[in-house]
Amino acid sequence: MAEKFDIVVIGSGPAGQRAAVQGAKLGRRVAIVERDKLGGGCLHTGTIPSKTLREAILYLTGYHQRAFYGQGYRLKPNVNMADLKQRLNQVVEHETAVIKHQLTRNGIHIVNGEARFIDSHTVAIDEEDGEILELKADHFIIAVGSSPFHPPLAKVDGKHVLDSDQLLELDELPHSMTVLGGGIIGIEYASMLTNLDIEITLIDGRDSLLGFVDKEIADSMTFYMRNNGIRLLLGERCRDVQRVDGGVLVNLESGKQVRSESLLYATGRQSNTARLNLDAAGLDANKRGLMRVNENYQTSAKHIYAVGDVIGFPALAATSNHQGRAAAYHACKHKAVRYSDSMPFGIYGVPAISMIGKTEEELTKEEIAYEVGSVQFRETARGQILGLEDGLMKLLFAVDDHRLLGVHIIGEGATELVHVGQAVMALNGTLDYFLHTVFNYPTLTGATYKIAALDAYNKLERLGAGPKPCSATG
Repeated sequence: MAEKFDIVVIGSGPAGQRAAVQGAKLGRRVAIVERDKLGGGCLHTGTIPSKTLREAILYLTGYHQRAFYGQGYRLKPNVNMADLKQRLNQVVEHETAVIKHQLTRNGIHIVNGEARFIDSHTVAIDEEDGEILELKADHFIIAVGSSPFHPPLAKVDGKHVLDSDQLLELDELPHSMTVLGGGIIGIEYASMLTNLDIEITLIDGRDSLLGFVDKEIADSMTFYMRNNGIRLLLGERCRDVQRVDGGVLVNLESGKQVRSESLLYATGRQSNTARLNLDAAGLDANKRGLMRVNENYQTSAKHIYAVGDVIGFPALAATSNHQGRAAAYHACKHKAVRYSDSMPFGIYGVPAISMIGKTEEELTKEEIAYEVGSVQFRETARGQILGLEDGLMKLLFAVDDHRLLGVHIIGEGATELVHVGQAVMALNGTLDYFLHTVFNYPTLTGATYKIAALDAYNKLERLGAGPKPCSATG
């Protein structure tokens, strides 16, 4: 006989966790189904591991100390995969324990196994011991996440041809790697791994990187990657991939060939909905496994919700958190707080990038008059203390009312620094806030925002459009 719940959540990544906990907090009987490990891909193969790997690489290679001690400085010579996995395993184990404790203390029933719909109110769970368990629910929340997409080229083998999940399972680091795809994942791993003295070639069919990012910031990233030894082959398309002794050979349509010990597919992700038997619930998904939802995250079957990577853009852990909570609120007939359309993006490359609001290109296209205030991190005292040789912040202000329209950052701590600008934008703040606010000194936050704001103020003054009255100087 099937066990009955108010809400069954399928998937325990960020969206699923928050949906389950929120449903339990609102007094509902909740079960969460996970086919693999609690925390899903975000914790075990995606966001958390890649960011932990980044920190381990920067620390062990002494990346941030090279301005003081020379480019040859290393905290540990010959960093290997075991060194990187030590930190990675500690973080993952701790976070797994935190998630399990959070779910159990909220009375959420944890089911290990793979779920598939039998009908629109019932799922069958294929458990690890071979048994089949059935769960019925008034509402379902699908949060099964996504997996790396494999192009129809060389078959992934986990050694010479890898995806971003398998990269974390390597026993030894390769001496050379070709990264196929110049999106966020490709840029993050390429810019990290080059610091381990791995010879990196990145191939992408587009003529430039990060087309959605402010052009000056994207151009800066391109420069830093090349400066750090990465070979960028842009505007190039892969014809085929051949396995050769000791590695792979990539043949490009232009006739160029790239040989390396390993190949990393960074060609996007595909939703994990294929094995849910959606037809039985009257649902479907597109060829990438994505599901359509309304503003409340309801599918065409109104008691079934979909959140996180399975609904596509923006497919961020941060937005997935909110979507999970919002779906649970709606399922429990509570009014949910909706997130702003203006959200920050973070790219954890080396250096990191973060942005919120409009780019210069968008403002120009929309014929909105704006002025730019900018600062190089090396101009700040904190930047000198930290030994930062790169880093740029740009603030975009409207000429007419001086509202902050966009924040664009590349450099150390970019994904943290952006939140000050985000708060000011959310409150319709203006240039005056930065001019009249006293920040801690010496800090990156205080110096970058203050100097960039003063730069914009001085330009507006020359246009006769500066804030008045204002006591700022600079």
